[in-house]
Amino acid sequence: MNTFKKEDRPAVKKEASNVSRSLANIFSGNFLSKDNVVGFLPFIFFLTFIGILYIANGYYAEKVVRDLYKTGNDVKELRSEYITIKSELNYKSKQSQVAQATKAIEVYESTTPPTKIVVDEEALEKIGGIN
Repeated sequence: MNTFKKEDRPAVKKEASNVSRSLANIFSGNFLSKDNVVGFLPFIFFLTFIGILYIANGYYAEKVVRDLYKTGNDVKELRSEYITIKSELNYKSKQSQVAQATKAIEVYESTTPPTKIVVDEEALEKIGGIN
């Protein structure tokens, strides 16, 4: 009545032998020569294609990040250049700076204020200004 079951031990050995046989087939390369592998080739090619796309996407993302960083630096540089040029323009377009710059070519600021020229309609018609 109290005896060991002898049926369980050979089943464990049989499973171990199946695992060891499978590993031996994988390491020796025999599993590639079987006919069922040919049926899996489209799936293997699909997985290979997806892997290549994944790698390419990673490289593309790195390139985009580098371009964004470079463009951001260019924008910062151009903005500082714009601010510098704008401040120079504001300084050089002041009345005193314009008068000083035109003094070299002997163009001076007018000291008389502008006057309004009034022309009556008869004189304008003589000149031919209104059609």
